[in-house]
Amino acid sequence: MSKATPALSTLPPAAADALRRLGENLAVARVRRKESQRAWAQRLGVSVPTLIRLEQGDPGVSIGIIATALWMMGRADALPQLADPALDRGALEMDVREALKRRAVRSAASVDARLRKKQGGDEPA
Repeated sequence: MSKATPALSTLPPAAADALRRLGENLAVARVRRKESQRAWAQRLGVSVPTLIRLEQGDPGVSIGIIATALWMMGRADALPQLADPALDRGALEMDVREALKRRAVRSAASVDARLRKKQGGDEPA
């Protein structure tokens, strides 16, 4: 049985659904390879009940077990892509907002400087 932690009890529905789909995909991969649960669990280094939890998308299954299962499928290279900074839309949106804010500040300062310069240039010396 997985440990009850606040993070697992407050798992967002979208994350729980993603884990469930991952588990289903791992189960399909095992079946397509004609591997029994016992053999697959042994290769993973886990018990059959842990494999069942993995295939059900239990969020308490260790990321190390998930990584090993992906490696067994030849998909370990997919792991780093999950958090690729280039694909982080939230951070990219923040970068754009910050750039726009900096541009707006510079623009306002630039307008003020031009107005002061024009006012100073119109006055006789």
